[in-house]
Amino acid sequence: MKTFKFASGIVALAISAAFGQAVAQEGAPAMTAQEKEIGKKIYFERCAGCHGVLRKGATGKNLEPAWTKKDKDGNETSGGTLKLGTDRLSKIIAYGTEGGMVNYDDILTKEEIDIMARYIQNTPPIPPEFSLKDMKDSWKLLVPVKDRPTKQMSNINLKNVFATTLRDTGKLALIDGDTKQIWHILDTGYAVHISRMSATGRYVYTVGRDGLVTMIDLWFEKPTTVASVKLGSDARSVDVSKFKGFEDKYLVGGSYWPPQYSIMDGGTLEPLKVVSTRGMTVDGEYHPEPRVASIVASHIKPEWVVNVKETGMIKLVDYSDLNNLKETTINSAKFLHDGGWDYTKRYFLVAANASHKVAAVDTKTGKLAALVDTKKIPHPGRGANFIHPKFGPVWATGHLGDAVITLISTPTDDPKYAKYKQYNWKVVEELKTAGAGNLFVKTHPKSTHLWADMPMNPERENAEVNFVYDINDLSKPPVKIDVAKDSGLPVTKALRRAVHQEYSQDGSEVWISLWGGKTDQSAIVIYDDKTLKLKKVITDPKMITPTGKFNVYNTMKDIF
Repeated sequence: MKTFKFASGIVALAISAAFGQAVAQEGAPAMTAQEKEIGKKIYFERCAGCHGVLRKGATGKNLEPAWTKKDKDGNETSGGTLKLGTDRLSKIIAYGTEGGMVNYDDILTKEEIDIMARYIQNTPPIPPEFSLKDMKDSWKLLVPVKDRPTKQMSNINLKNVFATTLRDTGKLALIDGDTKQIWHILDTGYAVHISRMSATGRYVYTVGRDGLVTMIDLWFEKPTTVASVKLGSDARSVDVSKFKGFEDKYLVGGSYWPPQYSIMDGGTLEPLKVVSTRGMTVDGEYHPEPRVASIVASHIKPEWVVNVKETGMIKLVDYSDLNNLKETTINSAKFLHDGGWDYTKRYFLVAANASHKVAAVDTKTGKLAALVDTKKIPHPGRGANFIHPKFGPVWATGHLGDAVITLISTPTDDPKYAKYKQYNWKVVEELKTAGAGNLFVKTHPKSTHLWADMPMNPERENAEVNFVYDINDLSKPPVKIDVAKDSGLPVTKALRRAVHQEYSQDGSEVWISLWGGKTDQSAIVIYDDKTLKLKKVITDPKMITPTGKFNVYNTMKDIF
């Protein structure tokens, strides 16, 4: 039997069971059982996030066999519909697309690329459901509340700790932002998507791509996982309750599969309630896989903003009475992804990225405030807020599919910005970038800079750098920061992608992940925000595939 080298990351063996058995389809390329298992694993790790478990598409294209396989006569077109076939699919997987899909020729082997080209021409396996009972069966209370410290046991400045995802190892590195030393590394779910902080800053909640939520207590001398629970087979988002009187009482988690959100006890992760998001889209069609893409906690009401990707529905979930749960459903646009607050924290702006729009929700009135047309595939992360010298308060997003950073005017009741009201909810400027493939833009209230990455761009000179704009004079070309070169690490065939800028608590430093392959050394590269000069490189054999970094204070206070 032929064996294959795995270039992709480690995932729990349970994935095979969780994602069901691949089903062969008439006319689809033949695959061995081993190849199907390899394809299933890689698809979960690398593809499902954008294309969906059922391959119906969202940020990425529809990959159902009706679109991917040639017809029974081997023709590439049938009834006017383009049929891709193995050769063309292999090229797309290897070299990426201008629409924001990364090239995989330096991530997957040739054998794996061939397997994936054939795998997506076969009918996708359907994963099992995941009930409240399943959640309760998975729940582990490792350290009861009564056995936890009553005060902080270390001398670490917890507000300046960075929770750093080590993607392919299923671990989280907690790094002391003052000393730049790795404080502790803990096991988490695979490929942690985000870390969120409790309202007090004591606890770190992580959610992995395998649906595992972990709760980490920072008050121990060494940070300790005190509870864990599974949300399902695939998940992306969590947040605590933040409204006064409900601080940290509940945690909500959103899953990609099954499509639902789950509410847990904020101190123990005990599962309390599961709510399905299946239903009709804004177009009036039923969708079987409307995934929960992002969740944030309102600061002005006991509500979470829950964004349902495929339906284009934004749900305001009132958690004040779980037995009589109230949802306000707001129509926006498909396909909702990520987003962040405006600087007043009244309006939440979220990318409907495959519709090339940004939706803005007024959490005070519970209504849609605006639906703003943008360039292709906006991907803001949480976005960036600053005062534009000409247009006043703006919120920024980059784009996976276009070479611009979009600036949208946002409203405020502050009388000193009243003269900018005429611009509200309009795209007031588009900053030119070197290409598509941006994932994150970031600034800080104490900074005069806007940082932008481009890790999904296929060109090395773009993927391994950051571009820094002067907020006070946006007519100036951005400064190009060569993060890979500054790291001092040797050049490798595979790209090291500079991704996810994060500010220190005081806004004086910018931390950037240099995301290499699993066998290539990676690093965190730190810059002085005022001078743009290299300040420190954190590298270590344990620093494997670092991606998202979340400063405790900035995440706790929603500063971006």
